[in-house]
Amino acid sequence: MKNKAAPFQKLCKRMLLWEFPDEFVIEPIDGSSASAFSISLVDASMKLIDSIPDCSSIHVPKTQLIFGVVGMLKLVTGSYLFVVTDCKCVGSYLGHPIFKVISLKVLPCSHSAKNSPAEQKKVKNEFGRLLKTAERTTGLYFSYDTTLALSAQRLYDLGDESKMLPLWRQAEPRFLWNSYMLEALIDKKLNPYLLPVIQGSFHNFQATIGKEIVDVTLIARRCTRRNGTRMWRRGADSEGHVANFVESEQIVQINGFTSSFVQVRGSIPFLWEQIVDLSYKPKFEIVRPEEAPQIAERHFLDLRKMYGSVLAVDLVNKHGGEGRLSETFSNALQPIVSEDLRYQHFDFTKVCGHVHFERLSFLYDQAADFLVRNGYFLLNEKSQKMKEQLGVVRTNCIDCLDRTNITQSMIARKMLELQLRRIGVFAAEETISSHPNLDGSFRILWANHGDDISIQYSGTAALKGDIVRSGQRRVQGVLKDRYISLKRYYLNNFSDGTKQDTIDLLQGHYIVSSRWDTTPPSQTGGLEAIALEMMAGICFFQLCGEA
Repeated sequence: MKNKAAPFQKLCKRMLLWEFPDEFVIEPIDGSSASAFSISLVDASMKLIDSIPDCSSIHVPKTQLIFGVVGMLKLVTGSYLFVVTDCKCVGSYLGHPIFKVISLKVLPCSHSAKNSPAEQKKVKNEFGRLLKTAERTTGLYFSYDTTLALSAQRLYDLGDESKMLPLWRQAEPRFLWNSYMLEALIDKKLNPYLLPVIQGSFHNFQATIGKEIVDVTLIARRCTRRNGTRMWRRGADSEGHVANFVESEQIVQINGFTSSFVQVRGSIPFLWEQIVDLSYKPKFEIVRPEEAPQIAERHFLDLRKMYGSVLAVDLVNKHGGEGRLSETFSNALQPIVSEDLRYQHFDFTKVCGHVHFERLSFLYDQAADFLVRNGYFLLNEKSQKMKEQLGVVRTNCIDCLDRTNITQSMIARKMLELQLRRIGVFAAEETISSHPNLDGSFRILWANHGDDISIQYSGTAALKGDIVRSGQRRVQGVLKDRYISLKRYYLNNFSDGTKQDTIDLLQGHYIVSSRWDTTPPSQTGGLEAIALEMMAGICFFQLCGEA
């Protein structure tokens, strides 16, 4: 990468959290020149301080090691500070160490609720339940040295002035998971503490190609504009922001060369939904279909501004409820299809069935000209730009999980082969499949990537994961998929509503309603008990199949 100017002030990496009776104090202990700062436990006000308050012999403060300040939520019941209490280095992104959040802790910064009326305590308890769910958020990553919310190409193209800004300012806002929570801290001159965090996935591996070692990284960035869970966030909003929008970037480094290729996935971009009603597969409902062309146009205008040309690959079926969605999608795009926007339908289920996934080569043949023309990002040994990616493939199925991940992994495989040929590591006809080590690691990379994205949206690993991992459909894989499908049904109906409320709370979209008076679904009877029994039965048969 070309030389990067130092950020405005380096982030604190290790801090001590002091818990005094009337304030929290956060003190850097990594040699940073940053001042400590305090947070009042009366009104959550913040200020920089020159020294740690004196400790009395009566009230000895508790101390705790923390690794980052994620942000603060201001609610009607008080303010809450989010901090990273444990993290793990999982690799590097363009030479910078990357950390995964292992433990996230929410600290109340107000004692006001102690004397609050009963109804406010009730609301506080509900918020407390959501904040406990927030502490279990999965797939959070950060770096102290660079922003993960920019692709390699966009990071390379940052202007010198932008590189002098704090890391949170350099980030692409749509991929900054804690953007809303940072707002309360931004005006307090706390830049050394403002840790930009993304939600998504990060995996990498090294493999040998002859005498060369290739390093492959796969990173996912989840968009926060319409963030949510599978059945509770579908389609687009009126601005064209879609559910389950994820940017996936595959980076290869070998012989001093660095190359990256970006793809995106996202829900079908108009107003549609599936209302959770305890049925196994709720009906698809298209909302205000007359607005579909305008909403799709807004969505693709935004994509073209960010990525250039777009190839929209639609993998849904052509019959039933899926067929109605696909037809509406196709019709909505007809007025705006151009040289820079192409629509490609591929009936994944009809063409590939349950086992013939090699037939995805038909799709690649149809998309090859777009992929070759729009290319990938490439730096040579001197960190000089040789190529840039001029467009993006946008893939969707219904959930943008299972069929989408298989398709994206196929496209990524083809592009990696093109990159390795361009760098001179592969001969003209050489493929990844001819290198067993590389092939196996590549499959696992994309399978793990798909599982991570699926867990965040649906609560389970991806379906058809055995195909991505091994290239084959196995009996155990079929049984596991049935178990996953049933588990998704259970989560959709009995768990994801709370998870959706939590996501909305963290993103600043939460609306207090009359839900305080509702009773949680029974844990011992009714449909939930039946679902649990069925899950147990399928799990038993799965284990028998593996035995």
